[in-house]
Amino acid sequence: MSSHIDSTLARLEREAALHRRIQELLLRFSGGISSSLNLANALAPLVAETSALFGTRSVSVWLYERRVRELVLAASSDPSQPPGLRVRADSGSPAARGLHLTHAEMSGAGDDRLLLAPLRGWRRALGTLVIVGDPSASDPPLLADGAYQLARQLSVAIENVQLLEEFLQQRRLLENTFNSLIDLVAVVNTGLQVVQMNGAFAQRVGQEAPTVLGRSVGDFIGDQMATWLAEAEEAGPGGAAATAGRTRQFTDDRLGGIFAVTVTPLINQDGVPVGRVLVARDVTLQVQLEAEREALGRRLAQSERLASLGQFVAGIAHEMNNPLQGVLGHLELLIRTSEAARPVRPTLRRVLREADRAAKIVRNLLVFTGSGRVKRVRLRMDRVLSRTLATRVLALKRGKVTLTRAASGPVASVEGDPLLLQQALLNVIVNAEHAVAAGSRPPRIDTRVQTSEDGRTVSVVIGDSGAGIPPTALPHLFDPFFTTKEVGKGTGLGLAITYGIIQEHGGTILAANRADGGAEFTITLPAVPPAEGTAGVEAAPRRRAAKTAATATRRRPAGNS
Repeated sequence: MSSHIDSTLARLEREAALHRRIQELLLRFSGGISSSLNLANALAPLVAETSALFGTRSVSVWLYERRVRELVLAASSDPSQPPGLRVRADSGSPAARGLHLTHAEMSGAGDDRLLLAPLRGWRRALGTLVIVGDPSASDPPLLADGAYQLARQLSVAIENVQLLEEFLQQRRLLENTFNSLIDLVAVVNTGLQVVQMNGAFAQRVGQEAPTVLGRSVGDFIGDQMATWLAEAEEAGPGGAAATAGRTRQFTDDRLGGIFAVTVTPLINQDGVPVGRVLVARDVTLQVQLEAEREALGRRLAQSERLASLGQFVAGIAHEMNNPLQGVLGHLELLIRTSEAARPVRPTLRRVLREADRAAKIVRNLLVFTGSGRVKRVRLRMDRVLSRTLATRVLALKRGKVTLTRAASGPVASVEGDPLLLQQALLNVIVNAEHAVAAGSRPPRIDTRVQTSEDGRTVSVVIGDSGAGIPPTALPHLFDPFFTTKEVGKGTGLGLAITYGIIQEHGGTILAANRADGGAEFTITLPAVPPAEGTAGVEAAPRRRAAKTAATATRRRPAGNS
């Protein structure tokens, strides 16, 4: 009886000792996991120490990958079995058989003894603990019980690590996705302090994330957008504005662009709004392209209207020109040669002036329709502008108009008719004179001539300090007979003629309102290539010098050679 008790106590002591050693192994395993969060690195010493503890030939841990239905060798005390080996879950291998067990199972004998202990988590199989060899320091039943206890506690640790790895992987994926968005995203609390942001927002505000978190979002966005964002918070948690998303477009100088901004409530697990999610998409390029497309469409429509109207007007102008010239010729002849006309000569002269005015209108119509002949020569637009302004010096002085000419770099040459281009500039300048005379600010006209950075175009910009162009008048500004002046003070042909002249020269003319008030006209003409233009400009003096020398030679008296 005493011997049986002694043997039972000895077995219990061996079991207790084995369990303590197993607990020590698991504590070291947990410490390795905590320090590295790497399951494979922590399992490698565990299987080696377990094999030494049991006195078996090898101990290995196989983990199950459900997506591919395979078991992969995570760690083994046998150097001939490198980690990474794979077997199918339905292959019948020891690792595959252990996957479907509920308790430890031992088979074989001696050095070929095989012990399989399932690794099972909450409602799922995690893998198999495989022990090969005859235990040297304990009996097989004790080995089976110890292996099962080890597998149970190891399963808990492995499942926790796998869940943590999955959580960290999902978090990294979300962070990478969040930071990969090109839209600016900022999450704010109910006090409008930034609690999270993506990389695009941090890059746009030019600061690192730690320096932005906790600060008011109003420090990084424009006042208009910040006020709009605060309106939803002021509505309170139950307000409709606080629980619904809103979208609006802003031009934000702080963020540097035009943005389509969407604000949606940040809802917690209880369904209560705890902040706002601000998403700002940069639509600057799209807005600019849309504006350019609309402007191009307006210009195309206007060109089509003017082309159709031009054909109609050209026919009328040609038909009217011949009888008008006959009337003018007969009136001049009557005034100069007829004594019978002496009493009514003042009246005839008024008739002549009005007929001549009608003839000029017809000539202007012919210019507008492109019926006139354009004599193209190489010229400089800064010089054409100077000649044009010289004709208006007295008028500008009488109106006390301040004239400025902005300094610019070298001006490229263009090809065109100097008289027609001068007429085009004159029409715009006279228009500016009328605008500043009717305005309330000090009369001022600003001009500049500049060459584009690529050297392909030359622009003449003429701005004034008048009242500007009414928005309703902008689309019709270059239409024939359209005028904003009073009846009798304008025919509505000046800008239409200018438009026709510039179109005839392959250029464009645009009208807009200046930011500081007044109107601004920009005339753009294609430039002559630099080498070609330089040669043409320099050739003219040489040709004049050669012609002068030839004339002098012809006029030189004989015998003086």
